[in-house]
Formats: sequence, structure tokens, C-alpha cells
Amino acid sequence: MNALKEHKPLFKKGDNEIIFRELRQKANKVVAELEPGRRKGIIFKAILFPLLYIICWLTAVINTENTIAFYLAYFSMGILLVLNYLNIIHDAVHNTIFKNRRINEAYVYLFDLMGANSYIWKIRHIRFHHNYPNVDGWDTDIDQSKIVRVAPQSPVSRFHKYQHLYLPFIYPVFLFNWLLIRDFRDFFSNNRTVKKLAAIPVIEYVKLFFFKAIFFAYMLVIPIIIGISWKIVLSAFILMVFTASVFALIVLLPPHANVGSDFPAADENGRLPHDWFMHMLKTTNDVDGTNWFTRFVMGNYNFHIVHHLFPNVHHSYYPEITEQLKKLSYKYNLPYRSYSLAGALKNHYLLLKQNSADFNIWEEDM
Repeated sequence: MNALKEHKPLFKKGDNEIIFRELRQKANKVVAELEPGRRKGIIFKAILFPLLYIICWLTAVINTENTIAFYLAYFSMGILLVLNYLNIIHDAVHNTIFKNRRINEAYVYLFDLMGANSYIWKIRHIRFHHNYPNVDGWDTDIDQSKIVRVAPQSPVSRFHKYQHLYLPFIYPVFLFNWLLIRDFRDFFSNNRTVKKLAAIPVIEYVKLFFFKAIFFAYMLVIPIIIGISWKIVLSAFILMVFTASVFALIVLLPPHANVGSDFPAADENGRLPHDWFMHMLKTTNDVDGTNWFTRFVMGNYNFHIVHHLFPNVHHSYYPEITEQLKKLSYKYNLPYRSYSLAGALKNHYLLLKQNSADFNIWEEDM
């Protein structure tokens, strides 16, 4: 079947619209009350994190004789790449930083300048992940690579039997795959999930190569041209990508991919087992803990359920809206879930183990 012809899954018509309407009213009230005091902080972060990234790069290329400073700058850029995603790029793609949509769209290009393709990521994130979290074949976040089997409905391969053993060692190269392989496969392979809903304009192919070239130019080529050893530059770049990969996955894995989450499958009529509101609750969880660090630096990414329920609300309001969600969950017996970070990562490992292939690798396929 041509992927472009495949029908989108449909949510069940449920009885939770009244509950969600009540939560939405409370969320709107929270935003209205807090926005005047938080607007300056939102704009401040939109300036701060990109600026810190630029400063780190300038520090690296200025200190051509100081190898330690060069490595520290690239290490910091790995951290800041993720922080820019959590605090700036992720909100910009949802148009929640600035009231002007064009400014938000311009900020999304930060992702291109940091090596990832924003056009294809926006399709993956908005049209697939947000609409169909944990739905095999439609959530691009669980459709990363054939070497990992996250959803129980996914095809089984021989090597999946050991995925809980080898994936922790492969995860640190997550960003290498994204920058060098995944973006290009989504553009050029007709079998990719994104092709179910998207026809990519020619100009986006041009931008793909243009921004990739810029990224590798300032990360690798320019430092070598100004006299830094290619061995130092390459090893620093590997350090940066390794750092960003580990940091990103610590944040990105816990909210969905764990044994506590559902991975709903559509029936023969294409209908999912839950309504939209219940689907988000059953496929998404929060991560415990709120303090200055999670609020300011981590983009409140641990308050992930309300992000899926209200993607057009800036992350600075998530803690207060989550409190309202908790109250309604207690009132209506909703399946709200929150784990510690260690617990969520453990649950992800258990999911990999649960979905491993349980057969003799020496036997022929049936």
C-alpha cells in the first residue's frame, strides 16, 4: 500500500469532553493570571540561550591555543543545543514564545543552524507525534530506527532479543543518527512515516543541504581553517554530539516510552480504543520534581501531559496547569501518572526488555 494513501487513525468518541472543557477553562485562567508577570522572563530566555550558544562557539575559536577551553566550549555547546531545544525551539514551533507568528517561525530556524532540519522535524513533531503519541506507524518518536522496538505491535527482528542490552550503548550516538541519517531518510525515502501526510516542496531540499553545510562549516571546517588540529576539532565535535545525545535522551525518553504507558492500536475500522483526552493521559506521563532548575533551564519538560493537552500554551505555565490536572484526576479518577526520573528511565529499560524478541536467534524464521 502506498503510504500516502493510508488512512489516519480515528479517536473513539468518549465522555471526557466535559472534563477536558473544565480543565481548559482552568488552564486559560492560569495563563491569564500569570502572563503579565512571566512575559518578560519568556522573552529573556528566548534571547539568553541562543546567545550562550554563540558565546561558547566564539570562545572555542578564539582560544586556538587552549585545548582545554576548546573542549569545554564544545561540551557546553552540546548542553546548550538541548537547552535551546527545550526552552526555545520547542515552544517556537508551537508559536508560544512571541505573539507574532513570523517571529516564532524565524526562531525555529535555530534548529537548522544547530544541525537538525526544522521542516521535517516540525512535521514529525506536530502532525505525527502530537496527534498520535505511542501509535505504531504514526508516532515518529517511536519510529526512530529498526534496531529498536518500542511498540509491541512493531515488527520483530532477531537482534531485538538483546535490545535492552545494546541500546544503552547506542543511545549516545542518537544525535549522529538524527543529523547524518534520519533527516535525509525522511526526505529521500518513500517508505518513511512522514510521507503519509507530507509532500516535501523542492525548496526544502535546498534548505536541507544549505543548513547542514552551515552547521558542519562552523563546527568542523572553520576551526580547522584557523589553525586548530583536525584531530582536536573532530574529537571535540564527537564530545559535543555525545553530550547532547545523552542529555537529550534523559529528558526525551521518560514522558512516553515506558512500561506504564499504553501503545494503542487501531481496530479494523481504523478507530483507536480511547477518545483523544484519555489517549493523551494513557500514553503520556510526567516526571516528578519542580524547582528553579526544571522551570527555568529544563523548559518544564517534565510536565509533559499538559503540554500534549495544551500544546499552544508556553511551558512556563505548565506547573500550575498540572496542579489543576491533578485535582481533576483525583475528582474524576483519571489515570494521571508521574514517576521519578530514575523510575521513568528504569521503566524505559523494562519496556525495551518487555518488547525484546523472545526466540532462538539460531532458528530460521517461521
